[in-house]
Amino acid sequence: MKKKKVICVGEALIDRIRNKSNQGFADFLGGAPANVACALSKLKIDSIFIGSLGNDDYGKKFITQFDELDVSLNFLQLNNDSSTRVVNVDRDQFGDRFFSGFEESSHLCFADEVLCKKLIEKEIINLEKSFLETKYLVTGTNLLSSPISAETIYFLLEQAKKFEVKIVIDLNWREVFWDHSSFSSEISKAVRVNLIKKFLNHANVLKLAKEEATLFFEYENPLLISQQLSKRPDVIITDGKNPVEWYINGLKGISETPTSQKIVDTTGAGDAFLAGLISKLITYDYPSNEQEIKDCIKFASVCGLLTCLGEGAIEQQPNYKKVNKFLGSLIL
Repeated sequence: MKKKKVICVGEALIDRIRNKSNQGFADFLGGAPANVACALSKLKIDSIFIGSLGNDDYGKKFITQFDELDVSLNFLQLNNDSSTRVVNVDRDQFGDRFFSGFEESSHLCFADEVLCKKLIEKEIINLEKSFLETKYLVTGTNLLSSPISAETIYFLLEQAKKFEVKIVIDLNWREVFWDHSSFSSEISKAVRVNLIKKFLNHANVLKLAKEEATLFFEYENPLLISQQLSKRPDVIITDGKNPVEWYINGLKGISETPTSQKIVDTTGAGDAFLAGLISKLITYDYPSNEQEIKDCIKFASVCGLLTCLGEGAIEQQPNYKKVNKFLGSLIL
């Protein structure tokens, strides 16, 4: 049986995006693993989201969105003692966003910080059944800022390996998660970086931004980064609109990315890119030559670009028809 499902583990949160004058804002559903799960579903890949939400209005909106997109929520946790995280996102004149902190909560912590291992263990039989059909488990590093959620993600990684599920890690370094966490705010940046680097040794596929490559590995060569990690993972380095550098299946290359003058908001672009990449990796089973790899990167890049042409991450994610229409319009 060919495995085709993808499990996404991590945060689902609200992106409170300021307008260009910073006089107002709009709320959008987001969070990297949640974004990837939704983008995969739009690309006709069965996805499962594992995370913790507050039992609040935002949590209910997420459930509605996931249901509309047929994202499985069999392992979703709703927490009464914490709130769904709201991230303040500011934008510069080019549409690039930066995180300026979180909205205050009446609770001591956010829901994504308390993803509970014991609750997942109660569903272990169903989890194992899901892993039998799962090709990839996708996660980031923000859960590591809480020891409760960190314990849970390490548990899930170990379970996934028993079923030969490949681990995809999007580094997605967000220092603000650590700075504002009641669990990890006192941990030094050097310790944070070392914790994350250790975690990356679980990756079969590692996606990271150019600035993350510099911070965590001191250079931006995907082959050299792969050689530093125990599983010698495939490594993909993105840099906004600039070319993507990659090391996949023993081959190394650089791929140009499509551009547009209509960029509105880059929130979630990297998550759409990753979903597009995973969908093509599943299509090829595993790309075996340079042309297939370039095809995967091109498709992923278009997914990322199309997500930038409007506000919010999930709303703008393209389906296969939109991506292929765009690809057909390119001069190849």
